[in-house]
Amino acid sequence: MDILITHGGLARTRSMHVRPVQLWLILSALVATMLLLSGTVYHFVFLKAVRDGWPVVSQIVGPVLGRDAVQRERYTRENLDAMAQKVGELQAKLLKLEAVGERVSGLAGIKPEELRALDDAGKAPGAATPLAHPTAAGTGARGGPFVPASGRSGAQIDQLMGLLDAQADRSGDVFVLVESRLLARRLELLMVPSISPVDGPVGSGFGFRIDPFNRRAALHTGLDFPAPTGTPIHAAAGGRVIEAERDGAYGMALQIDHGNGLVTRYGHTSQILVKPGDLVRRGQQVALVGSTGRSTGPHLHFEVLLEDVPQDPAKFLARGESLGAAERASAAVTPQVRRRKSR
Repeated sequence: MDILITHGGLARTRSMHVRPVQLWLILSALVATMLLLSGTVYHFVFLKAVRDGWPVVSQIVGPVLGRDAVQRERYTRENLDAMAQKVGELQAKLLKLEAVGERVSGLAGIKPEELRALDDAGKAPGAATPLAHPTAAGTGARGGPFVPASGRSGAQIDQLMGLLDAQADRSGDVFVLVESRLLARRLELLMVPSISPVDGPVGSGFGFRIDPFNRRAALHTGLDFPAPTGTPIHAAAGGRVIEAERDGAYGMALQIDHGNGLVTRYGHTSQILVKPGDLVRRGQQVALVGSTGRSTGPHLHFEVLLEDVPQDPAKFLARGESLGAAERASAAVTPQVRRRKSR
C-alpha cells in the first residue's frame, strides 16, 4: 500500500510505502489504544460522574450503569439463594445423620457423658456454638418444620458452612467411636466359649453321675462328646494356648486361656495340633479326638474353668452357633482388626 503526503499546492508530494504486516500492526495498536482509552473513560470519567453527580454526564450514564449494577446484584443474589438452599439441605441431612449416630451409639453402649466430653474437647475457646444436637442440648424433645437458609448474606453462609463442617467432623468422630466399641464388643464375644468344640451330641453332661470305673457317684466337671478317633476338635473361643501335654487322667490335654480368668480344657485327645504360646481363633482346629488317659472310649472331655473353678460348659454353649458360622464370623473380624492396626 502506498500513501501520498502533500504539504501544499506547490510542495513536492511524498510517497510512503506500507506493507500489509505493518498495516495490521498499526490497526491493532489503534484498536488497543481505543479500548484502553474507553476503559479509562468509563472507570475514571463515567463512574466518577455518577458518584459525584455531574450535571449532564451523570444523567446520561447513570441509568445504564444502574441497570448493570442491578443485574449484577440479581445474579449474585440468585447464586447466594442457590447456595443457601444447598446448605439448608445439607444441614437437614446432617441432622438426620446425627440422630442416627445418637441411636447407634446408645446401642453400642456409649454413654451420653462420653459424647458431651467429645463435644467439649472439640470446641475451641471463643468458637461459635455448633448446630444443636441431642447430646449438646440434653434429651429434651425437639421438632418443627425445616426452613432452608435462604435470604442470607455471603458472610452468614460462610459461617453456616463452618458450623456444618464442624458438625460433620463431630458426627464422623462419633461413628468412629461406635465402630471401635462394636468391634471391641465383638472381640470380647469371640473370647467367650460359645461354640461346640466337636460336631455331635453330648454324651455325658456336667454334674454328679456314676463313675464308669468304680461305679460310685462323682462330679463330672465337663461335657463328653463321643466321636470317632481322629475327629477334629475346634477351639470354643479365641485365646492363647497355655498347656499342650499329657496331664494325668486327662491324657493328652490342651488348655486355652481366654482372658479374665476364663480357661477351656480339652482332654483325652489323640493328637494336639498347637503348642504352648500359640494364639488360636474361635473355630480353629486345635486337636483330634482320642481315648488317652482315664477313658473308656474315644471322646472329647470339654471343661470351662473360671478362676480355676469348673463351670457348666452348656451355659456357655447355649447360643448353639455352628462351627461353620463361627469360622465365617472369625474370618470377617480378622481383616477389620488388621485394617485398624494399620491406621
